[in-house]
Amino acid sequence: MPGKQDKIVITGAAGLVGQNLVVELLQQGYGNLVAIDKHARNLAVLKQLHPQVRTVHADLAEPGDWAGEFAGAGCVAVLHAQITGKTSEPFVRNNLVATGHVLDACKAASVPWLVHISSSVVNSVADDDYTRTKREQERMVVESGLAHCVLRPTLMFGWFDPKHLGWLSRFMARTPVFPIPGDGRFMRQPLYERDFCRCIVRCIEREPDGQVYDIVGDTRVDYVDIIRTIKRVKRLRTLIVHIPIGLFAALLRTYALFSRKPPFTADQLKALSAGDDFKGVDTEQVFGVRQTPFEDAIRESYTDPRYASIVLER
Repeated sequence: MPGKQDKIVITGAAGLVGQNLVVELLQQGYGNLVAIDKHARNLAVLKQLHPQVRTVHADLAEPGDWAGEFAGAGCVAVLHAQITGKTSEPFVRNNLVATGHVLDACKAASVPWLVHISSSVVNSVADDDYTRTKREQERMVVESGLAHCVLRPTLMFGWFDPKHLGWLSRFMARTPVFPIPGDGRFMRQPLYERDFCRCIVRCIEREPDGQVYDIVGDTRVDYVDIIRTIKRVKRLRTLIVHIPIGLFAALLRTYALFSRKPPFTADQLKALSAGDDFKGVDTEQVFGVRQTPFEDAIRESYTDPRYASIVLER
């Protein structure tokens, strides 16, 4: 179990999970954090918010001096991941090539423990670049020979979110009409990021070797009701309009032709309507983490004065 001043290295630290994990670790008294990420602007956001954290700008898919940061680490949190993209190349590069380099660095530095953030998509019926590479990434960690545990979260939301519900929330505030694919009755199990990060910290403290935990939001809610909840807590007047799924998918594909980083893709629409129903551990029983009620979590995510207004670049 790492002490509060033992070094913890976080890869992909400037992303959604990483930014929230740094907040949680600092609040719980951990004071020796190394945050590695290739996104310069988002890493600068982290540094501005938390100047006491050591930040390292590096692309983990490229060998480099960053590997020296793992020396003396008591724990490594493997968070880096490619989530969206128009081709398979960035998924392979960031989910597989970079992970291979990180695992090699862990072995070279004799890192005693790592926690890997996988995804519930490894259990999904979906078949796309993200799902395939996340399955392979998890396999690489499990077969690495390093002491580890694996956490598989469902769709997450919370502070700093540049995609998913965060993007939808901001889009809704800017447009008078918000489109919903079909009837919007796609069951989701969204997981509040702060609750998830508390589970990560418990794993860092307890080091449950070889364990794999499916972490699922304990509120089952349809996509359309998520949108209505965001509209309600933000007190928006946006009109919600339902359009056929086929037309919605065509609009997404057209938008992707003109956007280098589309916030929502046709593959994600297919995953949204795939009908997944994930089973997860009781986070209160396993980690001592009672999940925040869904509407309270949405309100804190998008109206809280501390971090709600800070948005990362995609």
